[in-house]
Amino acid sequence: MLFDYFDNTAFAYPQLLLLGLLLPVMIWWYVAKNNDQQAGIKVSSSKNFAGLFSWKNIFRHVPFILRLFAMVCIIVALARPQVSNEEQHVEGEGIDIVLCIDISGSMTAQDFKPNRMEAAKKVAQDFVDKRVADKIGVVIFSGESFTICPLTTDHAVLKNAIGGIQNGLLEDGTSIGDGLATSVDRLRSDKAKTKIVILLTDGENNGGLIDPSTAKEIAKTFGVKVYTIGVGTEGYASFPEQTALGVVMQQEKVTIDEDLLRNIASETGGKYFRATDNTSLDSIYNDIDKLEKSKVEITSTTRYTEKFYPFAMAALAFILLEVLLRFTIFRKFP
Repeated sequence: MLFDYFDNTAFAYPQLLLLGLLLPVMIWWYVAKNNDQQAGIKVSSSKNFAGLFSWKNIFRHVPFILRLFAMVCIIVALARPQVSNEEQHVEGEGIDIVLCIDISGSMTAQDFKPNRMEAAKKVAQDFVDKRVADKIGVVIFSGESFTICPLTTDHAVLKNAIGGIQNGLLEDGTSIGDGLATSVDRLRSDKAKTKIVILLTDGENNGGLIDPSTAKEIAKTFGVKVYTIGVGTEGYASFPEQTALGVVMQQEKVTIDEDLLRNIASETGGKYFRATDNTSLDSIYNDIDKLEKSKVEITSTTRYTEKFYPFAMAALAFILLEVLLRFTIFRKFP
């Protein structure tokens, strides 16, 4: 019970706990004093002192024990045990961001570790952690597009949604136009001054209902800035391919429509990046984080709950009880 009371408790003045070193000194003084008193009693016979071992004699140390308890409580109270609660108030102008992530079959290529998709998920989750005050949503696309998380400031929900992304959730293909259009649709009705899409893909547009150029014009209409990221090494990369004999690694040429991605970014006020490995992909998200800084002020307030009152009251009770016993039951007459 006592240990539970001190759970998550800190002392404002922990150095005062060193006063506990006085307790052994008090005990030594008390024992020495009693030994001197007993040594000073000289008797010729003990038969007349049978009453010396009455209950009063046995419990004569109780007042001193109460004094020790009172000292312990006083020392703890002086050290001021307290519980701190920190509250953070976030104020300012955030940015609305949609992470638009390609989940086509080619994203399982292993030119990134462990593959492109897992690398993209990790940097996206790290990016979410850095955007304290921003509303962020997640859109995935392959042959079609889907919103797996609408705009929210709940970073735990966001990271769980990103962690659950995998190949095969949607019809295969690469519909860049659909992915961008869905992302813009998530942002168009929002009132934030700054709206951006971070579109990540490793291929060329080969399907979908909306042409990438049309999606780009929609983004410009609603004032959405698009940062585009082309993912893939230069030349050839290893792709896992399912065959009758199981999964076989195949070497396939990396084809990214960089002209399209560069055009979408430049015309919407964004920037195009090329990631060829895990390190460069991480650096790209860091660069975007620096380019799109939110105007945020975080104020921390720490509130303390004092827990010394019970010890102060217990010390007072022990002192009063000691005084009462000394002047009643254990009173000494001259």
